[in-house]
Amino acid sequence: MTAVLIFATVIAPIVLAAIEVIKRTAPIPKNYLPLIALAVGIFIGYAASQFTDLDTTLRLWAGAFAGLSATGLFELTNKREGVTKEENE
Repeated sequence: MTAVLIFATVIAPIVLAAIEVIKRTAPIPKNYLPLIALAVGIFIGYAASQFTDLDTTLRLWAGAFAGLSATGLFELTNKREGVTKEENE
């Protein structure tokens, strides 16, 4: 478990940067951001296979932890209106 948390800590800034890029480039409803962050975290955790010797399952868990920490787990329960990027900008 310690290795999973260390790996999640390492990839969390990468996931956060990817989510920030997605937020600034695409008009996405704000209440979908935690789910997108979870998916991006799992993808990055899986794609980082050459940088660690963790099993695939453990990398996916670390990616999920990193994705949820990128937006905050509490955001899953918040109902927020609007989109990330306004159409008229």
